[in-house]
Amino acid sequence: MFELFKARFRHGYQAIPNPLKAGMDPAFPGLPVLDKQMDFELLNGVCPTNAFSEQGCDLGKCIFCGACERKFPRMIHFSNDFKMASDDRQKLIMAPGANSLAPIEFRLPSQFRRSFTIRNVCAGGCNACEMELAACNNVNFDISRYGIEMVASPRHADALILTGPISRSMASALAETWQAIPEPRYLILAGACAISGGIFAESPAIDRAFLKHWEACLFIPGCPAHPLSIVSAITQIMGIK
Repeated sequence: MFELFKARFRHGYQAIPNPLKAGMDPAFPGLPVLDKQMDFELLNGVCPTNAFSEQGCDLGKCIFCGACERKFPRMIHFSNDFKMASDDRQKLIMAPGANSLAPIEFRLPSQFRRSFTIRNVCAGGCNACEMELAACNNVNFDISRYGIEMVASPRHADALILTGPISRSMASALAETWQAIPEPRYLILAGACAISGGIFAESPAIDRAFLKHWEACLFIPGCPAHPLSIVSAITQIMGIK
């Protein structure tokens, strides 16, 4: 027993003290910064998801592969800012010259400020976003300290967090899981695949009809979405600062 106490003392406090104010490695590809003179046609020439338009870079489509930055470093570079979630799909477009997205205005009702349970559905994803979501529960990110818990049963959930592009084989399972969550229920989309279909958007194996019927309250970009992006976004809609 004494040896266990000594080991715990040596380990120290491993959790990130405040994920909302955490720093990231400079190499992390986070929020992109676009030059005001960007040429979206040239950028789309190397972008696998055609994430660029006259309005800017659509973070819901971007897979953060960095091909655009390597080819046209004067037009775009990725900062290490992990705070890039939004409560509106249209707000995910990063405009040229901007240094941040519009703030998240949506807030959950007061009964969810101290306890918020979430059921994850992986609808045909590659398992990368699911691994990052699982990492939110580890000792470093410790999402449970905010009263946020990932649950196995939709009957115990307040929200559904969707990962993956929604394959046809998972469409009915997703709908059934959503219907099993008691109201009021909330939908969160994590990762480029969930938000836009990602690189699978044009695949005939995808069925995204579910998102035509139900509106998400939170969009968390990434490929995969980083645990800090997930933690900071969910705590924001809970009203935690």
